Amino acid sequence: MTTLAIAKGTGQKLYERAKSLIPGGTQLLSKRPEMLLPEQWPAYYSHAKGAELWDLDGNPYCDFSYAGLGACPLGYADPVVDEAVQQAIAAGSISTLNCPEEVELAELLLDLHPWAEMVRYARTGGEAMALAVRIARAATGRDRIAFCGYHGWHDWYLAANLSSEDGLDGHLLPGLQPSGVPRALQGTAVPFQYNRICELEGIAQQYGRELAAVVMEPIRNYEPAPGFLERVRSICRELGAVLIFDEITSGWRLCCGGAHLKYGIAPDIAVFAKGMSNGYAMAAVTGTASVMQAAQSSFISSTYWTERIGPAAALASIRKHRQHEVAQYLIQVGRNVQEIWRQAALRTGLHITVSGIMPLGHFSFDYDDGQAIRTLFTQLMLTRGFLASNAFYSMYAHTEAQVDLYSQAVNEVFDQISRLIRDDSIEHALEGPVAHSGFRRLT
Repeated sequence: MTTLAIAKGTGQKLYERAKSLIPGGTQLLSKRPEMLLPEQWPAYYSHAKGAELWDLDGNPYCDFSYAGLGACPLGYADPVVDEAVQQAIAAGSISTLNCPEEVELAELLLDLHPWAEMVRYARTGGEAMALAVRIARAATGRDRIAFCGYHGWHDWYLAANLSSEDGLDGHLLPGLQPSGVPRALQGTAVPFQYNRICELEGIAQQYGRELAAVVMEPIRNYEPAPGFLERVRSICRELGAVLIFDEITSGWRLCCGGAHLKYGIAPDIAVFAKGMSNGYAMAAVTGTASVMQAAQSSFISSTYWTERIGPAAALASIRKHRQHEVAQYLIQVGRNVQEIWRQAALRTGLHITVSGIMPLGHFSFDYDDGQAIRTLFTQLMLTRGFLASNAFYSMYAHTEAQVDLYSQAVNEVFDQISRLIRDDSIEHALEGPVAHSGFRRLT
């Protein structure tokens, strides 16, 4: 594969300007260039379609990285979803009255999740999780939350780091600082590790009926151990705590709806966002009537939760997802990509570890300077026309031809990295700093 002569500069210069105008440079930590390829990542896009996008210098890239951080399982600018959105805009995106689509969407979500009986809406995943936790606390009259995994930026979650600075380090992102979170929340969020049921049992024994809820993703990087989810469910029932499944990332990947459907475990609340509306702002909190009715005893209300575009996009996205069995395609593409990583590593002698469910795969370079190697991988893939990191989120728009080209590029880059490791020349090959591996303040 021929490397590209990429015109550089516009996006990188704009990002430098942004850092002086926007604290942290971007609105999403994961989209910081420092997290991927400092000083070289294009940073901004001009337009996107399918599995491709173009930067501000007109360079085309095939996206084999995060697919809009998981927001676009169908692909960028999906024509079916965009048409529904255009119709919603033409009809008026908001008014003094409510849009009927929110009732239609509730019926569709409840049809997909027969255990659930009621739905409330938000527009982002973080606020939907905060909404779900508020409802659980209102329903139980309790404060304390046991959780595992990553669940956003709100006070209820970051409170875990008030007791210990590294309380959240094993939950996707290390280094998250609780600055600005009231100290009075210390001890209200208690972490446990996925698949370590003994840790949750210890929390249950210590706090008992002080627990308002157990918050977790039904699956993230690994399959649940036999009996793990079932035991979590039984602990919640024993204590009268609300079981909240965060399906913001896992939802719509393994089946049409929440991943928990695959495992036959019904929560009390399930939270959706991102993939349910394919790039348009939408989130939903579904749950049993007995729990959800508690929303009426607390003030939970927002003007933009009533706009029309999000529900219209979600209806179109979910219907296409259902009709075309999108989840099966996402699984197959993800399986193929993970096999590309394994076979390329085996052939070149590189030591890697592959993890994650098929549609949301990850790999790590198992070396002392693994983060530098990962940064170099991104750098070398960029010159071949791919946005690529050590993670891959599959999209319905990814084609077999694109996967074949990606395979060729990965094999070439793994070859080059293998030689550089043997020559102890990884750092010399980097054209900029090593990527950040967690949250840190930008200077």
